[in-house]
Amino acid sequence: MEKEDAAGPSRRDALRSHEMQSVCEVGTDAGIVESITLKNFMCHSLLGPFNFGSNVNFVVGNNGSGKSAVLTALIVALGGKAQATSRGSSLRCFVKEGESSADVSVTLRNKGRYAYKPEVYGDSIIIDLRITREGNRSYKLRSKTGQLVSAKKEELVSILERFHIQVNNPVSILTQEMSKHFLHSKGEGDKYKFFMKATQLEQMKEDYIHSKETKHVAMAKVEQHAEVLKDLKRKVQEKEERFNSLESLDNMKAKLEELQKQMAWALVTEMEKELLPLQEKLQSDKRCTEKYNEKVEEWKNKVVEAENKYKQIHEQLESITLRVQELLPQCAQLKAEAQRCNARHKSSEVSVHRCKTNLRDLEKDKTQLSSRINELKLSISQTTGAESQARAEQMEQIQAELHNLAHQESTLRQQIDQYQQASSRAKDELDKMSQEQDSLQRSMNSKRRNLQTMESSRSNRLRRFGEHMPMLLSAIQEAHQSGQFRQGPRGPLGYCIRPKDPELALAIEICLTNQLQAFTCDNYEDEKVLKAIMSRIIRRGRRPTIITSAFLPRVHDTSRRCVDHPLYPSVLQSLEIEDPVVANCLIDQRGIESILLIKNRAEARRVMQDRNPPRNCTQAFSQDGDQIFTNRSYTAEQTRANYLSGDVEEEIRLLEGEVENQSAQLTQFQQQMRKIEEDIRQNDGLLSRAHMEQKKTKDKAGKLQLMLADLQNVEEPQSEDLKPLEEDLEETIGKISAEHIEYVAAQADMAQLKASCEEAEQEYEQLKDHISRVAEEADSIKEELSKSDQDVVKCKHHQNHYEEKRCCHLDNIQTLEVDLNSKKQELETLVAKAIQICSERLTVDRTPRSLDTEISRLRVKITTQQDQQGDRLEIMRQYREAVGKYKEVAQQVDTLNDSIKTLDSINNDSLKSLAELRTFLSYRCQCYFNSMLDQRGFTGSMKFDHKRETLSISVQQASGANADVSDMRSLSGGERSFSTVCFVLALWAVTEAPFRCLDEFDVYMDMVNRKIATGMMLKVATTQRFRQFIFITPQSMSSLPVSKYINILRLKDPARGGNDEEEEQE
Repeated sequence: MEKEDAAGPSRRDALRSHEMQSVCEVGTDAGIVESITLKNFMCHSLLGPFNFGSNVNFVVGNNGSGKSAVLTALIVALGGKAQATSRGSSLRCFVKEGESSADVSVTLRNKGRYAYKPEVYGDSIIIDLRITREGNRSYKLRSKTGQLVSAKKEELVSILERFHIQVNNPVSILTQEMSKHFLHSKGEGDKYKFFMKATQLEQMKEDYIHSKETKHVAMAKVEQHAEVLKDLKRKVQEKEERFNSLESLDNMKAKLEELQKQMAWALVTEMEKELLPLQEKLQSDKRCTEKYNEKVEEWKNKVVEAENKYKQIHEQLESITLRVQELLPQCAQLKAEAQRCNARHKSSEVSVHRCKTNLRDLEKDKTQLSSRINELKLSISQTTGAESQARAEQMEQIQAELHNLAHQESTLRQQIDQYQQASSRAKDELDKMSQEQDSLQRSMNSKRRNLQTMESSRSNRLRRFGEHMPMLLSAIQEAHQSGQFRQGPRGPLGYCIRPKDPELALAIEICLTNQLQAFTCDNYEDEKVLKAIMSRIIRRGRRPTIITSAFLPRVHDTSRRCVDHPLYPSVLQSLEIEDPVVANCLIDQRGIESILLIKNRAEARRVMQDRNPPRNCTQAFSQDGDQIFTNRSYTAEQTRANYLSGDVEEEIRLLEGEVENQSAQLTQFQQQMRKIEEDIRQNDGLLSRAHMEQKKTKDKAGKLQLMLADLQNVEEPQSEDLKPLEEDLEETIGKISAEHIEYVAAQADMAQLKASCEEAEQEYEQLKDHISRVAEEADSIKEELSKSDQDVVKCKHHQNHYEEKRCCHLDNIQTLEVDLNSKKQELETLVAKAIQICSERLTVDRTPRSLDTEISRLRVKITTQQDQQGDRLEIMRQYREAVGKYKEVAQQVDTLNDSIKTLDSINNDSLKSLAELRTFLSYRCQCYFNSMLDQRGFTGSMKFDHKRETLSISVQQASGANADVSDMRSLSGGERSFSTVCFVLALWAVTEAPFRCLDEFDVYMDMVNRKIATGMMLKVATTQRFRQFIFITPQSMSSLPVSKYINILRLKDPARGGNDEEEEQE
């Protein structure tokens, strides 16, 4: 022992140098604890996060502050069992009372040479543990950024193995209970077990024992297999004797094998000959594909040109319609202005005529008065007073009658003008009402025809599409049954569809106006046959349209070009169409998959003319049949569905009501017309009587004029009668002057009004002519638009035709390729089988049929001989099975013997290595232990007895040369704790781990031993910068030196009334 102590310092220096060198070689801090956080763990609601330093960490605090909870959480989070913590028998004990789960988060450093998957986790690995109230735990392994990487326990085990973390190793983590047990342990065997467990020598020993047990099991199996081999060898000999007796069949079987080889390659040759025409046909069809592609592209371009032309013409029509709509209000305004000017002109004409009549009457009176005065002056001497008086009275009477007649004639002229104007207005109104009556009569006749069609469709819905339709369909069916059609035509298309929502029937009918009565054929030959049938059945009137397109068994896939609105259906979605041919025809001709049906017109305008109209939607129809585009809309003239209405009785009732209403309107029109005609007859009678009265008045006035002339010529008035006449003459001249002025003014006013009236009428007529020319232009454009629409339909029809032909052609090519590939695969299979039978290709001139005949004959012959001698294959099989079984068992025996030899070698090496490593580690542990005791002034020894598996530790106080060597049990509690620390530090020197934890290592030490032990641990930590040390102590540790490598975590005392904890970090 003295020699050992004398050599101790040099060995200890060598060991320290070796440890420093190994630490420098490692040069990593992977696996150290960076932080830990506890939630609802044990009696603490929240602890942490605690950030640990990379070297030395002291966790200090009073009892109940959570020190041991931190260590317990670390053990559990790193996969340790609950019993290893000495804090509970089950994990559910760690869940705080009243909570459903507890959470622990531990962050391990992942840097340096031994980092674990740094490209995935980064510089840190976060281990999140959750413990439920039932005692279950689950892991979530996250990267430094918090991203979840794995939730498997196996990943955590791999991480711990990579970092050499052993939570159950007391040298890595020494809990209070383990430390207490170790301090109070009195058995040397317990100390030895502690040493073996700390250095993992115990694991090596267990592995060695397991290997020996495996060797014994293998030796037992070898003995069992040796007995089996004897029986198998005997069976092999029996089978071999029977097998050798069957050699007589070899020649026939060899010949059979040769024939089978020829048969295999003969089948290959025959299949190759079958492939040649298929390949030639495929090449020819592929060359024809280009022609179909050219045709499709040609008609695609024509469709684009036709659609562009249609769009251009449609835009022209839109612009013309807009111009007409803009001009109509101006035209109405000019017409009203012309009528007002004409009325004012008529009124001025009446005024001028009245002034002219008055002026003529006054001139006539003036002439008569002048003549009378002259006559009186000339004949005054010839007449007597009595005669003159009588003639004067008679002349006054005649003049009074003439005045009355003139007034009566003026009144008659005004009446004649009124009667003529009234008659003209009545005739204009009668013409207008006659036109309206004709329009109403045509509408009523149309509704009566519809009503008749509806009534006849009660028993047959086909009659809605025309009286000829049942007969036409019957003739088509007869022709199809007689084989005149390749594919039976479909139609009328409106008869083959039904709206799902009856309220949308009008919208669908207006949308499909041109297709409802149409028929569709599969090819042009069927189209010719159908035209002949139509010309025979429908001799007069318009015949239904025929659409020619190849029939397909499935509806087109419109998923990429259909409109899909969450609220409103498309026309395709709103129809029940059982026949896919009808559906495909409506899709091709009208694009019903891209037309929406929206019941409300305002909502339809909002949906379509918004900034973002529905995708793939070209137009929409409202419930009333209004057609809405993205930039325009059209109002429907039709008010009721004629073909697609569901309730026939309701339609009949409505039509009868409309016919009855229109009939009542027509009767009322006729009554009004008869009244107007009666008014015209009355006006004509009054006008005739007025003309007659005017003629009588003129004749009577002429007679009175002659009588007055005669009296004037005979009578010589008295001189005293001249004065009133002269006064009347002067008064008449004054009236003539005033009336002439009024007449001139009325003429000027009339001329001005006439000019303005003519100007207004000219403007009105010019604008009216302009609107008529624009309307005529629109009519020509409509015809051109209709023609362009037909061109678009025709081009699309041709495009679809060639696309269908190309599809059929490509389908044929695909079918041919499938057949060819199938033949090739069959050929490859035959070639593979032939190669298996005979690896070299044989040139065979015989056919497979002749070879098969010979093979069958030879097989019969072989079977007959086998029946006589036994089944050769069965004998060979039994012989081969016996030989194979024997070889298999022999190989297993050889393998087991090799394994036993290998296990012997491994066990010898393991035992030797275990002994050497145990000696080396025990020696290193003794050296480090003595070195640690020197710092306290103690000397001692550690004696290992590996045979008995005991470890005795002796401690000697260095106070005198004759001091007694005593066991650790004779030391005080503080000295024993210090000795334990020395022992633990010695074990640290011989084990590898990224971090080491001690829980209350100094609890039984006095101040002197505590200071010495602390200094020793700090000194060891100083030499191991890449390892982490975590010391848990109830002491304040305020005497520690200030260093950047020392980190102190101070836990606050538990708050009264709560369990939440906080920590202070220095």
